[in-house]
Order: sequence, then C-alpha cells, then structure tokens
Amino acid sequence: MILAAGRGERLRPLTDHTPKPLLPAGGKPLIVWHLERLAAAGFHDIIINHAHLGEQIEQVLGNGAKWGLAIRYSPEPPGALETAGGIAQALPLLGDAPFLVVNGDVYCPIDFARLSARPVAPGHAHLIMVANPTHHTGGDFSLDGNRIVHAQSEQTLTYAGIGVFSPAFFRSVPPGQPLKLRPLLDAAIAAGTLTGERYTGQWVDVGTPERLAELDTGLRQQMEPPR
Repeated sequence: MILAAGRGERLRPLTDHTPKPLLPAGGKPLIVWHLERLAAAGFHDIIINHAHLGEQIEQVLGNGAKWGLAIRYSPEPPGALETAGGIAQALPLLGDAPFLVVNGDVYCPIDFARLSARPVAPGHAHLIMVANPTHHTGGDFSLDGNRIVHAQSEQTLTYAGIGVFSPAFFRSVPPGQPLKLRPLLDAAIAAGTLTGERYTGQWVDVGTPERLAELDTGLRQQMEPPR
C-alpha cells in the first residue's frame, strides 16, 4: 500500500493544484519511483489511498499496467483519515497476509524485495528506521536489538514511513474513523509486538519545496552521463 492521501500543507503552493505524490523529482513523479522499485522487486498488487486531488492520481497512474502492476484505489473523504484510519479502510483490498506500507512522500531506494519476505506475526509490525534528519532531530523511537522501544536520549531514530504490517495490527480501528498511526505503535511497543531495523541508505522526507528541489537536483546529477 502506498499512502497518498495527505494534503501536503508544507509543500504549498505546489500542492494547491498537484497532489504531493505527483510532484516531480528527477524527471518523474515521486510515487512513480516507488512503483518502479516495487515492480522490480516482484510486487504486483498495489493499493493507493487518496483524498486531496485524488482524481489526478488515478488519471496519471491508471490501473498500473504501464509498470506491470495492478493498482487499485482507496478513496477517502475530504480531510482524509490519517495513516491508521486510511490503512484500516483499505484492509478489504489488502487481504489476509502481511503487507508493505510506503509513504508516498518519501524517496528511498531500499530493497523492497527483502522486505516482501519479512515474516510478521499476526498483530505485529516491522518498521524501517533511519538516522534523524535535520528537521526531526528528536527522532521517534529507539532500537533495542530488533525491538522498537520508546525514545531514549541520544539513541533515537526516525520512522522512515516504510513498514510491514499484519492486518490484525489495525483490528482496533473503527471503520471510517480518522486515526494517526502513533497510538497503535505506542500500544505495540507496550505489548512487545513492534520490531524494526535501521536502514543506512539514502532517504528523503520530501516535506518542503526546498527538500523537493534538493532531491530533484541530486537525482538529475546522478542521471548525468560521465564526462
């Protein structure tokens, strides 16, 4: 599942007329980088939720055949349902097996194939963590081996917006109710059902026009032929 329902307030005015996942970086929409990597990793069925300007996302991506994928959509009401609420609403489309969730507004060349083989027990979740970026120096959680624990001073990491979840992880979320992911993660920490790992490769939270511009410049430089 790719999360694409956010309004993108910090990216305005760019997101006034274009949904955040369709903003271009390196010559293609942010979400297309995910689709290409998911297809290359062997994924086939993709669910995308949307709210703000969601019809544009459906028009641009269609049924996913262009990438060898089968895309289905989970529309949300104006204002969206937050992360946990949006995932819970899409559960009928996601099936009974653990599934990968990726934020549509991050850039990360992680090996999705390795994550697809990640075993996740019923009611559990496994998160990808990264070093704290400059705009989020406090981090989110800490790692104790492969177990995620509440933040400990000077040992924190940031949730990358990439994780593998059991459908049962969202069983407590009432259908159609907006709910952030954090309360469920805190409850899972208390229950000992939240694991994670640190990813040390490139990761960009494309949350502002400046970070989008930096990513675009960096990707274009990578694509330039050697002189």
